[in-house]
Amino acid sequence: MPTTSYGVLIVNEQNQLLMAHATGQKHWDIPKGGAEAGESAREAAIREVREETGIELSADSLEELGRMPYRPAKDLHLFRAFVHTRDCDISACKCTSFFPHHASGVMTPEVDQFKWVDPADIPVLAAKSMTAVLRTLPGFGTTRDT
Repeated sequence: MPTTSYGVLIVNEQNQLLMAHATGQKHWDIPKGGAEAGESAREAAIREVREETGIELSADSLEELGRMPYRPAKDLHLFRAFVHTRDCDISACKCTSFFPHHASGVMTPEVDQFKWVDPADIPVLAAKSMTAVLRTLPGFGTTRDT
């Protein structure tokens, strides 16, 4: 049975998607990750957003998009939150989850940059597997038509 990552598509008033750059990687991604023991899907998604961006989302701000195949051994359970840039200043975003760097062992933030991305630019920035999931959603998940 595949594992599941829980994530949130954070969309602004210009229908741009908040993407985060995974430290040391080529691609940009959405805030997502695994659940901790006892967490619901919604709780896991909210915690992952908080840990990877510092953004606090309320449970009732999330629209459930559902679970979808992502990689052979992993599914995504996605939610979406519409925000206004005046209330979501990405220059203040900060990742508080760390991993040991593969070469140095130094604790390194999982995410090192944030930006608002137009739907047309998602295939250029995101990994093929994430792009494929987002392509199944109207406007790459940035419109209210899903």
